[in-house]
Amino acid sequence: MSRLNLTSLRKMKVEQNKIAVLTAYDASFSHVLEHAGVDVILVGDSLGMVIQGQESTLPVTVDDMVYHTGNVIRGSESVFVIADMPFMSYANTDQAVSNAARLMAEGGAQMVKLEGGAVVADTVKQLTERGIPVCAHLGLLPQSVHRLGGYRVQGRDAGGAEQLVKDAKTLQDVGADMLVLECVPAELGKRVTAAVDIPVIGIGAGNSCDGQVLVLYDMLGITPGKRPRFSHDFLAETGAIPAAIAQYVGDVKSGKFPTLDQQY
Repeated sequence: MSRLNLTSLRKMKVEQNKIAVLTAYDASFSHVLEHAGVDVILVGDSLGMVIQGQESTLPVTVDDMVYHTGNVIRGSESVFVIADMPFMSYANTDQAVSNAARLMAEGGAQMVKLEGGAVVADTVKQLTERGIPVCAHLGLLPQSVHRLGGYRVQGRDAGGAEQLVKDAKTLQDVGADMLVLECVPAELGKRVTAAVDIPVIGIGAGNSCDGQVLVLYDMLGITPGKRPRFSHDFLAETGAIPAAIAQYVGDVKSGKFPTLDQQY
């Protein structure tokens, strides 16, 4: 069985067929997500918080990401798999190429994801020119949480919104094939999605994005502490993990999720 590819994901955007994405970190959940109809699995550096119990994503290493990506690959056959590049693993181009190559060659990822706007444009360009597909990440950047002053909605002011749209276009122009847009007003999510030809996956960015992603443990209601406003406990509604994930997929595909309560 062949895995979903970028051509298929671009076609889904054109045909307005919503893309359902969830995080996973091991083979068992990878298998469950695939059979529930998830299109894309993101092996997120969120594992630092939900698996390792860290206070942020910053302590996660490339070795951690290679290990967990390999687990997800072994548990699935048809989903598209993206691996996060952890904090400071792409501080310069040579480092970025070396670490991204590990995530793909050793971990088996089909794409790597990195955070930042125009500042990472050259890195994105160098990666894509070497045949490494890149998913960009704009809006709230968890790896920059200390500089941002916490987990806050981004792009509320006109200047910030314009810069975000500009960054999205720049990243597409240098080769990014996908974009995750986190924690921005729904109207801005709609603008960004319309401004680029690549699939835009929202997380707290409104229901006009081409798809949605949540941290698996958030949507199952088992993340310790307070969960983000843009999440929803699907397990509480269904009572079983496979049913909860299938419900999430169905609600994303139909446009029922996110609701106004999960938007800014």
